[in-house]
Amino acid sequence: MADKSKELAALYLIEHKRMERQIRRRVGCGNTAMDLVQDIFLRLWEKAEWWKGDSAAYLSRCARNAAIDHLRTEKTKESYLQNAATEQDEEQSASPHEIVAAQENIRHLDKILASLPQKTRHIFLLNRVHGRSFSEIAAVMGISSRAVAKHMARAVAACEDQSVSGVKDAE
Repeated sequence: MADKSKELAALYLIEHKRMERQIRRRVGCGNTAMDLVQDIFLRLWEKAEWWKGDSAAYLSRCARNAAIDHLRTEKTKESYLQNAATEQDEEQSASPHEIVAAQENIRHLDKILASLPQKTRHIFLLNRVHGRSFSEIAAVMGISSRAVAKHMARAVAACEDQSVSGVKDAE
């Protein structure tokens, strides 16, 4: 095995620049070419038991195949990213009806929040909008976590009551 490692190291020193040039011409990137050549020699080292030293033609074919595989992979990645971006754009574009409905919902929520007592509204916004925990809100406002929970329960109940009655009114 040591002899095979020495043979492979010598082969790398002789052939790696030629293989890098061959791959660089196909993929257009020197760093990618270096990586692919190293991968080729790593696979050869793993197969050192059965590999016979007939090198130039075999290494050229390996370099060609590695470049083609790399280009196929990049093309697949690019296609996937384009499809994902297109799907994301389609999901983000809303119809005028959806935009108007969302604006109405925001106005309705603003009315509900305005009807809440100031302290309850403040606690609700700290929790739901700013993501603060009950204990953080309690520490800032100088009240117990239990009191924060009661205020939140009132706010949520008001939102549920108003949205149900708002739906009935709309029907």
